[in-house]
Amino acid sequence: MLKLLLIWLAGVNLALLCVMGWDKLAAIRGVRRIPERTLFSLALLGGSVGGILGMLLFRHKTRKPAFRVGFPAILLCQLALAWLICRRP
Repeated sequence: MLKLLLIWLAGVNLALLCVMGWDKLAAIRGVRRIPERTLFSLALLGGSVGGILGMLLFRHKTRKPAFRVGFPAILLCQLALAWLICRRP
């Protein structure tokens, strides 16, 4: 079960990292963008680390407080949940 979870987390984080890069490229080119709801949905599904890395690597969405605060807040909630689950007897 843990292996499956780790594969899921790796995939969703890689997906959000790529989507952040794609959205940055779309912003530069002035073409259709990825909805912010999609970015946050992927973060909520476990991709918050990929979202934070995407913000840093592509310098994308760094001026928006919703992302500057939102992605790290989602990560902290996910870490707290993981800690609560792992500490159960």
